[in-house]
Amino acid sequence: MITEAQDGDPPVKSIDRAVRVLHALAAYPYEGAAFTDLVRDTAFGKSTTHRLLAALIDVGFAFQDLQTRRYRLGSTFTLLGRNALTQHIAAASQAPLERLAAQTEDTVFASVPEGSDAVCIARATGDFPIRTLTLNAGDRRPLGVGAGSLALLAAMPDAAIEKVIARSSRWSHAYEGHSVEVIREMVAATRRNGYAFNPGRVVQGMCAIGVPVLGTDRSPVAALSIAAITERMAPQRHEELVRLLKREAKLLAEEIADVDTPR
Repeated sequence: MITEAQDGDPPVKSIDRAVRVLHALAAYPYEGAAFTDLVRDTAFGKSTTHRLLAALIDVGFAFQDLQTRRYRLGSTFTLLGRNALTQHIAAASQAPLERLAAQTEDTVFASVPEGSDAVCIARATGDFPIRTLTLNAGDRRPLGVGAGSLALLAAMPDAAIEKVIARSSRWSHAYEGHSVEVIREMVAATRRNGYAFNPGRVVQGMCAIGVPVLGTDRSPVAALSIAAITERMAPQRHEELVRLLKREAKLLAEEIADVDTPR
């Protein structure tokens, strides 16, 4: 770790220097950064750059490829970044979820994709006496299982969908009625209808509708879904629920994108 004794600078200045190295590393996402690139981009001396890199590698924020000798951002930094984004989406989704719960009186969820899974990150419950608490924050399901999860999957490119399906053999035995063929059919129906619908496939007697929240590159960064007992999910109610979901998904997408907008 970088300390005042090692660097000769106050800790805050050492942190500032480490952050400059991280920013420099982020500029080389594919090929990795050569040591000389980092010396040039940070305007630090060789010894300072080497010391900072060693400290960042020590805590997992960076690593050196043994073959190319180039430096990249490490898995710990990537995990922190992903967790920070997830926390931001969870916090930003709370107001939309509460509005949806108040307007529909049903239970609403926010989910994010993580590998070949969808993870529930937030939930709000409406005032209808029979509540569909099928997911808690932190629960995960294979992409395609459940309305929010299906909305995420259907919004992905075809190649990505096929990779997810290839990895998710769990569908066949862990979730009845979610064979590969059924998943493909549901993806096609979701794209055709403009929203995902789960007609009680996960929990009998409970249905759900979901829509994706798209990032600036049009990839799905989250999904919003509404769940209710079957009697409250008649086809004539779908249009109104989808309208409310899409409105809140658009507002959430704008708030998420605002974080990445240069100031």
